[in-house]
Amino acid sequence: MTPPGTDPTEVVTTQFLDHRELLFSVVYNMLGSVADTEDVLQEVWLAWSARHRGSEAAPIDNPRAYLIRIASNKALARRTDLSRRREVYVGPWLPEPLLTDNDHAAESADRAQSLSTAVLVVLETLSPLERAVFVLHELFGFSHAEVARLLDRTPEAVRQLATRARKHVRARRPRYRADPRVGAEVAERFAAAALGGDLPGLLELLAPDVTLMTDSGGKGPAYSMEPVLGRADVAAALLAITANRPGDMSIRYRSVAGDPCALVFSGESPLAAVVLDLTVDGHRIAGIYSVTNPDKMSGIR
Repeated sequence: MTPPGTDPTEVVTTQFLDHRELLFSVVYNMLGSVADTEDVLQEVWLAWSARHRGSEAAPIDNPRAYLIRIASNKALARRTDLSRRREVYVGPWLPEPLLTDNDHAAESADRAQSLSTAVLVVLETLSPLERAVFVLHELFGFSHAEVARLLDRTPEAVRQLATRARKHVRARRPRYRADPRVGAEVAERFAAAALGGDLPGLLELLAPDVTLMTDSGGKGPAYSMEPVLGRADVAAALLAITANRPGDMSIRYRSVAGDPCALVFSGESPLAAVVLDLTVDGHRIAGIYSVTNPDKMSGIR
């Protein structure tokens, strides 16, 4: 119940803002797009504020669960549009880089709770419902019964979806996090070797089955519109890319959902976000995810 003398509109706004970063993380992990996540959150806010209009509106006992339910279902609806857009997308599609390191003091722990780029790539192969169940159960710890209520499904259906999603993800991607300090060191060694034309240094850092994927959307630079596979070919591709770098290029080291990342700038303009997926021991690079599509670089500073 709202205390006497409290502006109801202010209470509704505060409740939404208190949960906004959590909602952002839920939706982003379901969509992999910052822009679409922000659009969904705007829809959630409109639905939330409309629910409280009028003195006859019944109070909501659990605002967190209510908001997550709205956000999850609106994100599911948004997946249909995303699927259509990705059918005509030029080249590989990668999740939009979400910077999560300590340089953003305003970021809450909720937003930092994100799956790695490699896992998000695997989640693109799941059905929308499987992905929603995986995110809510595996990342945010909701029970099967709670997920069933959030998504308007039966607990039995949710358990089946969760089992399929978990097997699919684990078969393609072990769940672990490399030590951030080791990751930062590998990122710096990687950039130094690539920029210095150090082929032996690159080969030492790359895992034998390393993959290089570039998401340019047909708008940014890309060595290849297909993934580059294998240590020798990836090293050759990296040296070819860096040989043609702009004279005012600079690199800033950051973190994307806990993964080491090299942000490439030309002057003050971002050119690429290069996210590194490390091997289990943390000392070699298993995957390189390079985002150069300028539409996905608006949040890079």
